[in-house]
Amino acid sequence: MLRNNDAGFGWVTIVLHWTIAILIFVLLALGFTMRRLPIDPSLQFSLYQWHKSLGFTVLALAAIRALWHGLELRPRPPQGLTAIERRAAGATHVALIALALAVPFAGWAVASTSTLNIPSFYFNWFVIPHLPMAKSAPAEDLWTLVHMTLAYLLLGFVALHALAALYHHVVRHDDVLVRMLQTGPRRRLPSQAADTDPLIVGRKRQ
Repeated sequence: MLRNNDAGFGWVTIVLHWTIAILIFVLLALGFTMRRLPIDPSLQFSLYQWHKSLGFTVLALAAIRALWHGLELRPRPPQGLTAIERRAAGATHVALIALALAVPFAGWAVASTSTLNIPSFYFNWFVIPHLPMAKSAPAEDLWTLVHMTLAYLLLGFVALHALAALYHHVVRHDDVLVRMLQTGPRRRLPSQAADTDPLIVGRKRQ
């Protein structure tokens, strides 16, 4: 199943979701390593180029994800959610998609405004041109701050998103986490099976 349906997500959404998530964690690790740890300058240059290449990849995938999110059917929310919880979940998803676009774009702006004018080699295949922005130390510092702040904000939303998924899986026993791991019919959790088992329902009514 490639496309979403009323019951869950298709493989396009699932692959985009996990690919972007993995790349974001790799980018955060690279960013910490190349800026916070004492490493050889030649290795640092390579890490910067890898960081930029992966960042451009996330930017492209996030743009596809945003378009897909806008056009594709969204599965129905799990039973028992209040209107406020549904709105909060929707706002979190939109924030994650927006930040996945904004963080690499801000990184692109850093490279574009840098007075060093170092080309961005996309995995050594071709050069991605800089944005038409004036190069200056204050502009580079500003976009570096924006890039870093948005990256930490994205990390916070990712942590919130992960904790919410675990809460749904462990505490509420619904399929919020499971349907982002597989498509097609889903195995009901024990609590869900109990709620729909005629014998158990009959006993509860007695």
